[in-house]
Amino acid sequence: MHLRVPRPRSLAGQLFAMQAVLIAVVVVGYALFSYISDRGQAQDAAGRQARAVSLAIADSPSVAEAIRTPDPTARLQPYAVRVMRDTDVDFVTIMNPEGIRWTHPDPKQIGHPFQGHIERAQRGETFTETYTGTLGPSVRAVTPITDDGRIVGLVSAGIKVEEISKRAQEQLTALTGVAAGALLLGAVGTYVINARLRRHTHGMNADELSRMHDYHQAALHAVREGLLMLDGQYRVALINDGGRELLGVRGDVVGASVADLGLPSQLTGALLASEQRVDEVHLAAERVLVVNTSPVSGGERRGTVVTLRDVTELQSLTGELNSERGFTQALRSQAHEAANRLHTVVSLIELGRAEEAVEFATAELELAQALTDQVVAAVSEPVLAALLLGKTAQANERGVELVVSQDSRLDDGLLPPSLPARDLVTILGNLVDNAVDAAQGAVPARVTVAAYTEGSAADGSELVLRVSDTGAGVDPAHADLVFQRGYSTKPADEGGRGLGLALVRQAVRRHDGTLTVTEAEGGGARFEARLPLGDAGGGGSAPAAVAGGRPGSGGAV
Repeated sequence: MHLRVPRPRSLAGQLFAMQAVLIAVVVVGYALFSYISDRGQAQDAAGRQARAVSLAIADSPSVAEAIRTPDPTARLQPYAVRVMRDTDVDFVTIMNPEGIRWTHPDPKQIGHPFQGHIERAQRGETFTETYTGTLGPSVRAVTPITDDGRIVGLVSAGIKVEEISKRAQEQLTALTGVAAGALLLGAVGTYVINARLRRHTHGMNADELSRMHDYHQAALHAVREGLLMLDGQYRVALINDGGRELLGVRGDVVGASVADLGLPSQLTGALLASEQRVDEVHLAAERVLVVNTSPVSGGERRGTVVTLRDVTELQSLTGELNSERGFTQALRSQAHEAANRLHTVVSLIELGRAEEAVEFATAELELAQALTDQVVAAVSEPVLAALLLGKTAQANERGVELVVSQDSRLDDGLLPPSLPARDLVTILGNLVDNAVDAAQGAVPARVTVAAYTEGSAADGSELVLRVSDTGAGVDPAHADLVFQRGYSTKPADEGGRGLGLALVRQAVRRHDGTLTVTEAEGGGARFEARLPLGDAGGGGSAPAAVAGGRPGSGGAV
């Protein structure tokens, strides 16, 4: 047998019960206060009414005239009964100065002493009191009757407390109806409000809401992906630690507009878009981000949920993979060429011309080795040397001559640890790829690369990477636009365009360098990246090589 533990009441149910009790207490308290107040007001009103009636009787000339007769009761009793009926009082008693009654609602009480206090009236004062007489408790007023300045009698008019209670009871009945209506209206209003609250809280109680908030905060800061929530005015409503890191924002940005975060314009535009964005690639200050946005709506726009994923390393690896793929294709082409040369050598041998076969093979080997030695001699840094050899094969495959300037010199071990080889591959590889694309089809089709250090350790040395091409060049009006993500002069159906130069600028800025594009000598574009080497920057320096240079200024690789 299982005992079912009752589930705690939901937050909406708790609030409803608390509000219902509060409204009931307020309404009942107000009703009790109003009853007590109305009862006191009814007693005061009865006292004022009795006082007014007694003063009116005392000032009546017919009363004074009747008192002077031998039998005042004969004239005063009918008069008192008529006054009681007309003024809605319970008794009118007219008596002589000693308090002996001349009139009374009960004729049997006539001739008996008045029950109550008359001393103050005998001294000429009108007063009001509550006293229990022959008719029960009553609020009464007593006043003297004067004739030519002499007190010739006393008159008392009163209303029974029972009648006063009836009047208060009538008011209480009306008040109870109003209180019941207020309680009912409050209960209905509370129910409606709490039904809405129940929908918003999904029927959860306070402990469940608190626990969910704790889980929410823990999950929010635990995920490595960036999460950004914007309100309907595109202000930051929530951002987790991953989002701060990926966007490169510092400080308290909650409540700030997206436009004020200092993000790149295209990324800002994606965050401000009203429509959904799916897997868009954007550049932040130091990262390549995949951005997804989803509007939050419930009949009206309430905000936007933005997720951010860091694909900087993935993009870099993709670039390296593309380079390797191109290098593989170049090797396949070179293998085909090598096979042709091998067939030539074999054919010469078969024709009995062995000496010419040896001479042909030796010349090919010497040429290949000479070109490799030239690249390694100019750029002995292994990663860049390998990159240039691979790019040379790719360029040759596409009919473009890649030339390393004779002034290039970059010794092994020169670069500091703060300048990783991966960033250099990103910078130089993308510049060369862009130049090869631009030079393909031109006459002559040539790309010139210069790599050297400039300056001294004392003044601050810097690494210079310059790539020139013989292509169509860059419009000076678009000199800055070419570095923005998405800009490309190539057909839109080639996919993935417009990211290479943006990655180059991102890497250069990450190392506090500069990146410029100018017109090369003889036409085409010349891209130059300068990266400070800091204290580790040393080695030989050379004057600036003329990128895009003259024939014979470098060696074809």
